[in-house]
Amino acid sequence: MTKKVCVILANNCEEGEVSEIIDVMRRAGFDTDGVSIEGEIITGQHKVRILADKVMGEDVEPYKDYDALVLPGGWGAADTMKADKRVLDLVRYYAGDPNKYMCAMCAAPAVLAAAGVSRGKTLTSYPGPKMEPLFTDANYVTDTVAFDDDRHLITSRGPGTSLPFAFAIVDSLGGDSAFIKGRFLYNALKDWPDRT
Repeated sequence: MTKKVCVILANNCEEGEVSEIIDVMRRAGFDTDGVSIEGEIITGQHKVRILADKVMGEDVEPYKDYDALVLPGGWGAADTMKADKRVLDLVRYYAGDPNKYMCAMCAAPAVLAAAGVSRGKTLTSYPGPKMEPLFTDANYVTDTVAFDDDRHLITSRGPGTSLPFAFAIVDSLGGDSAFIKGRFLYNALKDWPDRT
């Protein structure tokens, strides 16, 4: 059975995180919806416009039928998600179901704290004083991608970690990230040193 992934979209998101996550999920063969909580077209932090596949209404029940809920980052998007009761309800639902995956990266792990699901969990986020104090009751790590003990909570750090984060979700859902990594030349990155 094909896995289903719901990626939450909000204005002022990190556009690269949104596009890379959705791209990798679809390359993995997963049914993936970009679900907006703010209208059919959202605008990211850098003024890139993104067309949503679905726009969430008041009823969140249709959005409980996915295998994974993914929250991309971006300061403004995270603040919007933290203030949205629908998103908080979904986060609690996915975090509480051992058959589902709850995934958040960059600034979006703040939504986990706002929903009250981060206590005692192993996780990471964008570094620094705006985020890290939110997780004093969690096992905060600085791994590129962090997994909680049951591996159903997956978090990551920032825009540069979007691909490892997406690949981790693919593998956790039973997909084959190795094939996608090969097509992306991902494993050749070590041969491409940064030059000034």
